[in-house]
Amino acid sequence: MTQTANFFRFIACLWLAMSAGAAVAQPYPNKPIRMVVPFAPGGTGDFLSRSIAPRMGELLGQQFIIDFRGGAGTTLAAGLVATAPADGYTVFIQTYTTQAINDSLYARLSYNTRKDFASVGLIGVVPIVLGAHPSLPARTPKELVALSRSQPGTLNFGTAGIGTTSHFAVELFKLMSKADLTHVPYKGAGPATIDAMAGFIPLVADAITSMKPHLDAGKLRGIAIGSAQRSEGAPNLATFAESGYLGFEASSWWGILVASRTPAAVIARLNAELNKALDDATVKKRLLSHGATITFGTPAQADELMNSERDKWAKVVKATGARVE
Repeated sequence: MTQTANFFRFIACLWLAMSAGAAVAQPYPNKPIRMVVPFAPGGTGDFLSRSIAPRMGELLGQQFIIDFRGGAGTTLAAGLVATAPADGYTVFIQTYTTQAINDSLYARLSYNTRKDFASVGLIGVVPIVLGAHPSLPARTPKELVALSRSQPGTLNFGTAGIGTTSHFAVELFKLMSKADLTHVPYKGAGPATIDAMAGFIPLVADAITSMKPHLDAGKLRGIAIGSAQRSEGAPNLATFAESGYLGFEASSWWGILVASRTPAAVIARLNAELNKALDDATVKKRLLSHGATITFGTPAQADELMNSERDKWAKVVKATGARVE
């Protein structure tokens, strides 16, 4: 009799516990969301995260906490997100460095690029600019090529790191022009840009969104921009193509990823609010004025773009002989 009574008491307690859990369960999100940026502050990842996170936070009713995790060509941050709880409370601002270049550049990764992430959506496409300290004599790509050949081994260009969009944009230019330029990788575009403005390195490559304020202030001079047509953010800056390098195009696309096991309903909610944030008048004006092309869409459309870009940039990686063991 006692055992039977204890059994039913146990069942009653279990039912009450489950009922209480269901009662207090709240819909996503019910706490702040961490937005991991795979670069140091001061670059395009910083600009984009601070442009969209406040509005997304308003729409979701929760604060976004920006977490800068620069280094190793975005692989440190990517590994962190890949192993984070798949609950939608860790999101990743990513560029195609993570999903298109690193897949073929790195011999080993702590995660599977194709299997360990799920796309939330795209943010936009941002062309790369090759900028120079104002003292550099070369003002155009052709002049830069001539200068580099006359001073072999002396012209360095800084980027956000090995394998980043800006790195391979210049490597592509080198392949097409035979320019003699030496790569100096940093842990983020911000530090590289600071050194270029100070004259410690003559050249820096980065996205127009973060380069624009320094170009406008005259602290850097644009050599050329990697978009197919001139950018609204820098209409006076010639493209590499119109400077004589036909077919040259190097722009970075940016988006948001989460761990692959994240529930579909959470991904759908994040995608909906991301698209609303991108359509917000203030956010839109900020992005467009800095040269970004806003890209709305679904997670499936983001996946389609990433898959196509892997093939394109794998060829560039192979041609340069670059490999990170």
